[in-house]
Amino acid sequence: MKILLIGASGTLGSAVKERLEKKADVITAGRHSGDVTVDITSVDSIKKMYAEVGKVDAIVSATGSATFSPLTELTPEKNAVTISSKLGGQINLVLLGINSLNDNGSFTLTTGIMMEDPIVQGASAAMANGAVTAFAKSAAIEMPRGLRINTVSPNVLEESWDRLEPFFQGFNPVPAERVARAFEKSVFGAQTGESYKVY
Repeated sequence: MKILLIGASGTLGSAVKERLEKKADVITAGRHSGDVTVDITSVDSIKKMYAEVGKVDAIVSATGSATFSPLTELTPEKNAVTISSKLGGQINLVLLGINSLNDNGSFTLTTGIMMEDPIVQGASAAMANGAVTAFAKSAAIEMPRGLRINTVSPNVLEESWDRLEPFFQGFNPVPAERVARAFEKSVFGAQTGESYKVY
C-alpha cells in the first residue's frame, strides 16, 4: 500500500507518518521538505505533486494554515489566508487528487476542535474546520470507484501545549500519537464521510 502524506514534517504529521509507515509505504510532501514539495495554496503546485507521485492508495492531509486574530481585527485579507490554505488547499487536494487514487482508496483531511468548542481569536480557523468537515461529509456520497473520504478533528496537542495553553485554557490536550490512530482508522478502515473526533 502506498500513502501520500502532506504535512509530514509538522508535529501532527510526524506522528501520523510514524503510525502509517508501520503498515505502508509513505511518500511525504511539504512546502519546504519531503519526498516531493507542494504549496497547497497553489493549484499548479498540487497538480505538479500528483504528477510526480503517480497513483497511490491513500492521500492524507495533516497540513493547512489558519489565521488567529481577534474578531475586530480579522480583516478579509487575514481571513483569506485561512480560506486559501486550511480550507481551499485541503479541498483542492481532493478535487485534483481523485484521479491519483487507486480504486477503493481514501482521502483524510484535518480539521479541529474549535469548530465545536470555540476559543477567542479562533473564528477563522473554526470556519475552515467546519467547512472542510461539511465538504467531506457531502463529497463522500459522490465519490467514484469505491473511494472514501473522512476528516480527523483533534483537540490541542500535548506536544504543543507549552506554546498554546494561553489560547486553550481549561482544555485537555491529547497526545499526537492518539490523534495519529484516528488517521490510521480512516486510511485502513471502511468508513466514509466520518469526522473522527479526538477530544
